[in-house]
Amino acid sequence: MFRSTRDGGVTVRLSGGEATLLRTLVVPVMELLNDPARPSAPSASPEAAAAPDESADVFAELERQFSSPDEPDPELSADPVVARLLPDAYSDDPEKAGEFRKYTESSLREAKKYFAQTLLETLPPEGGKVRLTGDQARDWLRALNDIRLMFGVRLEVTEDFEDQLTALDPKDPRLAAFEVYGWLGAVQESLVHALAR
Repeated sequence: MFRSTRDGGVTVRLSGGEATLLRTLVVPVMELLNDPARPSAPSASPEAAAAPDESADVFAELERQFSSPDEPDPELSADPVVARLLPDAYSDDPEKAGEFRKYTESSLREAKKYFAQTLLETLPPEGGKVRLTGDQARDWLRALNDIRLMFGVRLEVTEDFEDQLTALDPKDPRLAAFEVYGWLGAVQESLVHALAR
């Protein structure tokens, strides 16, 4: 998918559906990263409404599965996705972990939201050719990683992802999400290879 450019950046051509999918999925990550003490207004997602007719149901279902609740949850940090996005530095020492988190969590949240915002700002709403600088491409890589992490936790993906996928009943409502998780992995891998060239 991704091709390296002479100036150290990358290019990729995305369909309208792929662009809409990425936009739809990065928003829940940004919402999860909002500081519960300073919640932002719920963000509308008009991009999802612009999805092609045949994909509209899939996008709506994915958005429903992965969006945050409308009301800020004071226990948001108990969300397993947030725990993976913002892991404790000292898993065996809660006191040290709390102290470390006090000084680093805010900047980590802001950095991750910045990566997600870079993806949103550089992604054409209707799809098409995307040209990224090296720094923007690395921000995309980090944002894609956070999206996949969210999927992995919500879907309880294991190292045997392929086996999990083939074992799913074709009528299982999680099937589309598992397929998107696999697609995101391919996108991420392609970007890694392009940056390494």
